Amino acid sequence: MIHDPYIVPPLPASWPYEPGTPLRPLGCRVNLDLPGLGGGWRVCTPGGLAPTGEAVPLEGAFGRGGILRVGDLVMRPYRRGGLLRHLNERTYRTHLRFAAEHAVHRGLWEAGFPTVEPLGYAWRPSGLGVEGVLITRFTQGEAWPKRWDLSAARAEDIRSAIAGLCEWGLWSPDLNATNILLPPGGGALVLDWDRAGFLPADAELWPRYRARLERSLRKLGAPAEALGVIGSAQRPG
Repeated sequence: MIHDPYIVPPLPASWPYEPGTPLRPLGCRVNLDLPGLGGGWRVCTPGGLAPTGEAVPLEGAFGRGGILRVGDLVMRPYRRGGLLRHLNERTYRTHLRFAAEHAVHRGLWEAGFPTVEPLGYAWRPSGLGVEGVLITRFTQGEAWPKRWDLSAARAEDIRSAIAGLCEWGLWSPDLNATNILLPPGGGALVLDWDRAGFLPADAELWPRYRARLERSLRKLGAPAEALGVIGSAQRPG
């Protein structure tokens, strides 16, 4: 069963990244077990393959907990934030929110945008709705808040990635400093595309991204150098 219901818009003429090879279509299989998460899952991945092996907590991960590593794969259960999490932490009305995030993530990966490889998602009935898991390829790296002392090149990589999102018109409301991964070999990868969506071409996204990241950085106690990366403070000469 092929599952690919979402379409991303064409790339802008000034897109700074080299598009990659398209990923294989998703196939869905039902009533599968996921390591550490139990059974009853509908898994939608290339070929319908499910993660197998020992599940261990992902070291150094930020977020609401429960992120697991299985070999070279990462499983991130969906968790609600804000006050709503006290009433309903993990149940969603349908699986479409998970499918939408994967579609956006897949579009970014195929466009050559610096992010981790998306592999699919899984969902199963929970209460009056469903719960879900996002599945990605594991990539070595540290979250930005674990190393504020960026080189000029690494800081430019972060700015370029955000500028690329603005140019394509993609707004990601959950983008914060903890969702920027710094691989050991250089560069910067952007994670977490939950609730991300494409806006009209005339949308002014850079001020929104800057305000969103500034709020995140200040909450994390980031130094002025980190705020300077996004233009919210004067960077040292």
